[in-house]
Amino acid sequence: MCSSDLASVAARAASAGARPCDIYAAGGTPCVAAYSTTRALYRNYGGRLYQLTRASDGAQTVIGVTRPGGFADAAAQNAFCANTVCTITRLYDQSPYRNDLGIEPIGGNGSPDVGAIANALPVIVDGHQVYGLNVQAGVGYRNDVTDGVATGAQPQGAYMVTSGTHVDGLCCFDFGNAETSNTDNGNGHMDAINFGTECWFTPCSGNGGPWVMADMENGLFSGGNGSDPGNTGSATPFATAMLKNNGTTTYAIKDGNAQSGGLTTQYDGPLPDIGGYMPMHQEGSVLLGTGGDDSNGSDGSFFEGVLTAGYPSTATDNAVQANIVAAGYQKVNLGFPVTGTPYTITNVNSGKAVQPDSCGTANGTGIELYTTGGSTCQRWTFTSAGNGHYIITNVNSGTVLDSVDCGIFD
Repeated sequence: MCSSDLASVAARAASAGARPCDIYAAGGTPCVAAYSTTRALYRNYGGRLYQLTRASDGAQTVIGVTRPGGFADAAAQNAFCANTVCTITRLYDQSPYRNDLGIEPIGGNGSPDVGAIANALPVIVDGHQVYGLNVQAGVGYRNDVTDGVATGAQPQGAYMVTSGTHVDGLCCFDFGNAETSNTDNGNGHMDAINFGTECWFTPCSGNGGPWVMADMENGLFSGGNGSDPGNTGSATPFATAMLKNNGTTTYAIKDGNAQSGGLTTQYDGPLPDIGGYMPMHQEGSVLLGTGGDDSNGSDGSFFEGVLTAGYPSTATDNAVQANIVAAGYQKVNLGFPVTGTPYTITNVNSGKAVQPDSCGTANGTGIELYTTGGSTCQRWTFTSAGNGHYIITNVNSGTVLDSVDCGIFD
């Protein structure tokens, strides 16, 4: 089938109530892994999306779509998780290959991971209130024994819908193809989307990202051999991140506003010629939220994403972006936190409030849990620091909540 025929097929699929994986299949590059906590990625998919585990008793349940081709059953999640904390402990692959993602085990550069807090990222999709997957440091998912995922120098396409306002410069918020050993096996053994503000190969564009980059192991590539100031990044509240690699000569990076408009091609050209990337040496593991060796210090948001067999056409890319925009992703206005309004931070498990040790006011005072009593040392205010981050200040002491010596370890 010639490229013009593929473009026509993809366009017809996009106009017929299709979902992203229907569009990819019509374009000749079917999904081999497809995940979402928000919606079906095939028009006829009516199965499982993700598994919840309840903190209070360890019970588990599965959240699916409300109808074939529909949206996540958030009401079932709300009922199951009422008055307790739930984590997302499994992501189900909607493709026929059933490459489900479980919690990532220990790797060469990271401890065993945990599941994301299930209700931490509420969003609206096509008028339906659902939940995204909120990745914080230590959250990660992986499947090292897959079927159909590209290996060696086989071509692959990938996209994810993420957020340009929930990012950081730590390694590595990835989604894609990685090593089956959970260790760094060398250049070209990964083919994953990375999204963040880490400038691995300098110089990077002056706006500071976040950038869609290719994690092909031992480097986050903005384009070419790594540095590509022409990759200007995408800081939109909802962002489409797209990567495709023909495995032997060429890769392309695209991004876009997931709420409107088309895609921007940030790079389309040769694979790195600095050794090991031409051809690629993909291993076929699928990961989300960490680097190939389980480097797990990053933050990010994940709403949906797929891996394909084959190198998608430009027409297919554009049709998928149009479908994402039509899905109507929107933020949920929770009305929290209100700047200057004092809040009590309460631990769900114990029912006790967070306060400085013995209500101390000195710099370096530790934090403890104590029976809620309404004192000013249990009251905190939130001030926006931009990009969805907040400075938390204790009302009594006027000092801020931070980690000891700005440490990042457990």
